[in-house]
Amino acid sequence: MARSKDSTPPDQIAERIEDIDVSSEMQGSFLEYAYSVIYSRALPDARDGLKPVQRRIIYQMVQMGLRPDRGHVKSARVVGEVMGKLHPHGDTAIYDALVRMAQAWTMRLPLIDGHGNFGSLDDGPAAQRYTEARLAAAAFALAESLDEDVVDFVPNYDNQFQQPAVLSAAFPNLLVNGTTGIAVGMATNMAPHNLIEVVGAARHLIDNPDATLDDLMAFVPGPDLPSGGTIVGLDGVKDAYATGRGAFKTRARVSIEPITARKNGLVVTELPYLVGPEKVIEKIKTGVQSKKLSGISDVTDLTDRAHGLRLVIGLKTGFSPEAVLEQLYRYTPLESSFSINSVALVEGGPRTLGLKELLQVYIDHRVDVVTRRSQYRLARRQERLHLVEGLLIAILDIDEVIQVIRTSDDTEQARTRLMDVFDLTQLQAEYILELRLRRLTKFSRIELESERDELKREIEQLEQLLASEALLRAQVSSELDEAAEQFGTPRRTLLTEAKPSIAATGRSKGASPVLEIQDAPCRVYLSATGRAVRVDLAEGTEITHPTRRSKHDAILTALDTTTRSELGAVTSTGRLVRFTPVDLPSVPPSSIQMRAGVRIGEYLALGDRGERVLAIIALDETRTLALGTAQGTVKRLQMGAWPNKPDFEIISLKNSDSVVGAALATDDDQLVFISSDTQLLTYAASSVRPQGRTASGVAGIKLGAGSSAIFFGVAKADAGRHVVATVAVNSQMLTGTDPGSAKVSYLADFPVKGRATGGVRAQRLLKGEDQLSAAWVGPAPAFAVAADGTPRVLPAAGAKRDGSGEPLEGSVAALGHHI
Repeated sequence: MARSKDSTPPDQIAERIEDIDVSSEMQGSFLEYAYSVIYSRALPDARDGLKPVQRRIIYQMVQMGLRPDRGHVKSARVVGEVMGKLHPHGDTAIYDALVRMAQAWTMRLPLIDGHGNFGSLDDGPAAQRYTEARLAAAAFALAESLDEDVVDFVPNYDNQFQQPAVLSAAFPNLLVNGTTGIAVGMATNMAPHNLIEVVGAARHLIDNPDATLDDLMAFVPGPDLPSGGTIVGLDGVKDAYATGRGAFKTRARVSIEPITARKNGLVVTELPYLVGPEKVIEKIKTGVQSKKLSGISDVTDLTDRAHGLRLVIGLKTGFSPEAVLEQLYRYTPLESSFSINSVALVEGGPRTLGLKELLQVYIDHRVDVVTRRSQYRLARRQERLHLVEGLLIAILDIDEVIQVIRTSDDTEQARTRLMDVFDLTQLQAEYILELRLRRLTKFSRIELESERDELKREIEQLEQLLASEALLRAQVSSELDEAAEQFGTPRRTLLTEAKPSIAATGRSKGASPVLEIQDAPCRVYLSATGRAVRVDLAEGTEITHPTRRSKHDAILTALDTTTRSELGAVTSTGRLVRFTPVDLPSVPPSSIQMRAGVRIGEYLALGDRGERVLAIIALDETRTLALGTAQGTVKRLQMGAWPNKPDFEIISLKNSDSVVGAALATDDDQLVFISSDTQLLTYAASSVRPQGRTASGVAGIKLGAGSSAIFFGVAKADAGRHVVATVAVNSQMLTGTDPGSAKVSYLADFPVKGRATGGVRAQRLLKGEDQLSAAWVGPAPAFAVAADGTPRVLPAAGAKRDGSGEPLEGSVAALGHHI
């Protein structure tokens, strides 16, 4: 190869060698590398909850127009665009980040709508050339209004393109979706949360900047994991919310169900966060082979798209399902630990943040976003108003405007003369010169005047918003509420104060753990607002009854049983659901607080069908169960000979009918109906002949037109003096806004009539009242509560049978017993 004329021969090049200190060079290089990893790769920004690669993927997909209402494109195309323009760290890292944002079991609110094989908890995704992607609606909410100068833009790696330093983030993504990352010398690991709960806490903090952690935890009681499951013990969660560091344990959702007529099994329908079924199956097989697990006959994976996760663990004959389940919690990932380490970037530096700090950083960011957006919109509207006002001046004297333009030598002279003659600015004159003749109609003038008035109104609103910190924060709160309404979903993870399994305790190799839960006496309470607790009753235990003004809830059922007895929950759809109270939250008998209980619908996994639990009963084959429906049907059912199923129908309901009450009843008891049109009917239980499980019952009460039964119960012959409590309201008012009036009478004052008759009036309605909203019959005293469990004072018992009620201090949501 020929050498250039000005090149220096090698023998004439001066040798240059510099001595450097190796330790200083290593230290500097390591710090540069650590800085790059921390700030550019591993840690999320506390404002939008995104790592740089995630932010760049979302922004580039917005630029590509990959909206939720458009078709998917190959993931390889997205990866190529992101890598070529914004993220020069290799296609593997970009595709891995894209896949994670599309996985519903990883993100509580997925940001990418993936099409194709995006993997599973046990398997990786297909290659990027096979999968397709587009943005989910939630991702657009994170990147909204970027064209309105709401965030700063910074150059990309080669200064050819601009990218946002942070996204506008319409919801607190860091808390909602969580994150994980390993940097140099630090790491972050945050659990996902429920969007509705997080937004509630953020809005409360906006309204109450001095709110305490306990105040915020009333809205965000704990993480809400995409896979559901149960979090046991909340002390670690509170530590994490207070300091940014903590740990909690999650359990799989497991039910005991009959596999065959004589064989029970454990059915797993939800697993701990990021635990796959294949990993669980492998651990179970290893445990059986090593003799750590006993009583297991087989494991079958019946998971499919129609029914979701379903692992069936077969049990050998003679083994307690509860004891085997405790073994599984100990030796398999059915119980797993999650450590929270809330490290994120704040003002360019990594910080460990508690719940309040995370919310405050996000709120400050949103206030800044709304401020900058409002300033941008104000400037654009002022510019447009300036042009519209100039155009209106021209239209009013259009003939003179045309004359000025026609008599001008060139555009520059025309612009200058228009500015002088009509007192216009240069922008207004330029705009008039570019005006099309078709805009000179009368109709166009009307449009411009309307636009001018609308612009002035919007400018006034924006100026008021920017002038008031309170209005800005209110706007942020309102937009958060809209995001929660659009993207929020019900909670999936059940939170309990139950203790973790023996896996969490220290173990001695020489001692065998006690696997079976002691079958000890206990009392199960079911509240009128749907919460259940268990009170363990050791020998000689006395239950302390709280005062009537204490905030606990009205009681529907108080049942003495044992921790491992099988009970039945009667629901409003006419089902009986079997369960044991062993996993119900246990409260001390000295301080019974129903708010510490679990929602019975979640405990029994009833779903979102609006099904309510009306009563909990012991499955005693010698007793009969009485049921009453909203359409006035009554049925007595001889208990026993139940199907070998976890739940089954106990009454055939007509269309749109539902059960309103259920209780055990003997022939000596009385059955009581109360209808919405104030009628009470009571008659002997013996007048209703017991029927089979699938029977639909007989006529119980004759209802008036448009009315329905709102209460059905049993007045026990040996339970003391019974009272009748009723609440009347105006049905035309919003629920909870009309306290109404209440009356408490003695049941003995009501005549006993025949079955299927119309009953007698239980309360005379006052002016404006048109129906009963709540009613209850039971041993005195009656107890009333609001929707949040706050007690409501009822009138003294002894009112006239058909008298009117006394005004209440607040709305009543439920009636029942006092603990």
